[in-house]
Amino acid sequence: MTQAVDLLDPAERLDLDGLRALQLERLRGSLRHAYENVPFYRESFDRAGVHPDDCRSLSDLARFPFTTKADLRENYPYGMFAVPRERIRRLHASSGTTGRPTVVGYTENDLSMWADMVARSLRAAGGRPGDIAHVAYGYGLFTGGLGAHYGAERLGCTVIPASGGMTSRQVTLIQDLKPSVIMVTPSYMLTLLDEFERQGVDPRSTSLRVGVFGAEPWTERMRREIEERFAIDAVDIYGLSEVIGPGVAQECVETKDGLHIWEDHFFPEVVDPVTGEVLPEGEQGELVFTSLTKEAMPIVRYRTRDLTRLLPGTARVFRRMEKITGRSDDMVILRGVNLFPTQIEEIVLRTPGVAPHFQLRLTTRGRMDALTVRAEARPDADAVAREAAARSIVQAVKDGIGVSAEAEIVDPESLERSVGKIRRIVDLRERQG
Repeated sequence: MTQAVDLLDPAERLDLDGLRALQLERLRGSLRHAYENVPFYRESFDRAGVHPDDCRSLSDLARFPFTTKADLRENYPYGMFAVPRERIRRLHASSGTTGRPTVVGYTENDLSMWADMVARSLRAAGGRPGDIAHVAYGYGLFTGGLGAHYGAERLGCTVIPASGGMTSRQVTLIQDLKPSVIMVTPSYMLTLLDEFERQGVDPRSTSLRVGVFGAEPWTERMRREIEERFAIDAVDIYGLSEVIGPGVAQECVETKDGLHIWEDHFFPEVVDPVTGEVLPEGEQGELVFTSLTKEAMPIVRYRTRDLTRLLPGTARVFRRMEKITGRSDDMVILRGVNLFPTQIEEIVLRTPGVAPHFQLRLTTRGRMDALTVRAEARPDADAVAREAAARSIVQAVKDGIGVSAEAEIVDPESLERSVGKIRRIVDLRERQG
């Protein structure tokens, strides 16, 4: 599918010089807005000995301090807002599973910009005005459902606000209402796949032609499985609530070569996760974002913990980020070896007899850490196939990652499901000290 030039918005038509000039103008304004209206940023900049006027080039941003999730929690609930609470039109929040939730606010202009960015993302994914979009992200405080919903409406789509859960009903809705686009987490898309097959419906026979997947890391192997078994184009969308929500970056359907960051609104850097040093384009590190146009809650050099690298633009002038390979805080150190859930996912997806649903359980045995890969069997896998799958996973982890692990093949649909972000790691290790 080729992206018609006349469908691009003005920012997507900028040349590189025009984009950089726009970014610098907006960056200087956003830094001033944060400094003048958010006490946290005034104190943070002052401690670092920098002032918004010191930003004379885009590279000067590296002189400014980082913002972390801990900073947001310490300023709970409204301390990071740069406008009076009365101007806030909506509040979203993280789940708060590891402490206080992070609360984010949006002015009317923020909500409009967010809808524009999701509409741009959906169009880049292959969606068009008049399409029916099935939104199976969770609605509520999680930004996925409402972010996708208003963006699809802004593009001119008919929206089915399915949310998550009630999987059998979702399959019925897809068959009856005939959406051409689905927006959902990749792990839940695989749950839908299982339900189609359980009902005896060929997933390739549906009206779906584009899947826009986000909210969790997923691999090229998972993309191939979804595309082959659903006969759709599967593309990646990226976002996080602290920056805006979904629609920060989007993979273009004509290239599928990484996510173009909408740099006219969100300025990216990649830094060394340990030293914080800005890394050259092409080197892998931790993704950092600064908002350029947000009113309610400007964010300066926010450390996402997501690991990726920046690459030149292809289908757009904007730089690309590679698929997220993991998070610096999701990395498991097992007997001195670093591993990420996506590495295990690659192994599970190529193992016959098991479904693409797995969980990593970390325990302590004696003085040693132990890893068990728990993967669901496919419905047609008998005891012999399950035993073979377990042996195959154990060997592949040993050969490919370099650690010894155990594998347990469990019954279909017995692992905990999530309609938002799947819990891949259960860490039951005993802590020393």
